[in-house]
Amino acid sequence: MEESVQSQIETYLSRLGGLMRRGERLQEMLAVDRSDGSVMLATRRWQEDCGATINRLSGGSKAHWLARAFSQAFLLRTAAGKATPRADPAEIVRQLLAVLDQAAASLTHSSHAALVSASCETPAPRRFDFVHKAEIRPVLERAYANSRAALEQGDFQLSLITAAGILESIVTDALEHQGLGALLASGAPPESISTWSFATRLAVAEKAGLIGAGAVRLPEIARSYRERMNEKGDALPDAIVSERDARRTGQVLHVIMRDLDPGR
Repeated sequence: MEESVQSQIETYLSRLGGLMRRGERLQEMLAVDRSDGSVMLATRRWQEDCGATINRLSGGSKAHWLARAFSQAFLLRTAAGKATPRADPAEIVRQLLAVLDQAAASLTHSSHAALVSASCETPAPRRFDFVHKAEIRPVLERAYANSRAALEQGDFQLSLITAAGILESIVTDALEHQGLGALLASGAPPESISTWSFATRLAVAEKAGLIGAGAVRLPEIARSYRERMNEKGDALPDAIVSERDARRTGQVLHVIMRDLDPGR
């Protein structure tokens, strides 16, 4: 098997494993109290993440057996065989876990490597083509994928820190392309951009019209992500990150990406 395909398989197995662990935790929480609003919100987010991974594995084709299995997980068959919407969230979770298990089983069987090949046939979105420094685009793509995978696996600390790092990189790229001279009119500090804090870079980029006001939603823990890392770039053990902050950081990243690349 080609190394690229094997790498894809390992990545997807990791994602599926993370999704299955989250689903199992949701089953436990739903068994205790399925009326809890926070549990229902977590369930909907999990379903969305499942859908994104299944869509990628099925190559974006709704006709693919995996995509069909995912859709059918939300339906209940009557005695007459007619499909009706399924109302029980716990049952939906159980059905989706079965779909994820089928996907993982297919990936671990060598004869089903076509599952990954199908997903590879749809070109990966080139999210960072708007970045002026071409050499950092593939680095940002890998970091973006890692951040999403970490979020799916429940590693909120890694997801947030990675997303915040991507955000700072793309904003810095836009600022440097604009040039310090042009930024001074927007109240930028006269010092080199490389010496500015993350907060300063965001503020100047907004004043210069490079980005909108979306960064105001960035959690404080994301703004200070540098202070939560050691000299090697690893997260400090006492840096506790919530799922909400990790997801909001990813959302802000998407908003700023659209600002910097209006054609997205």
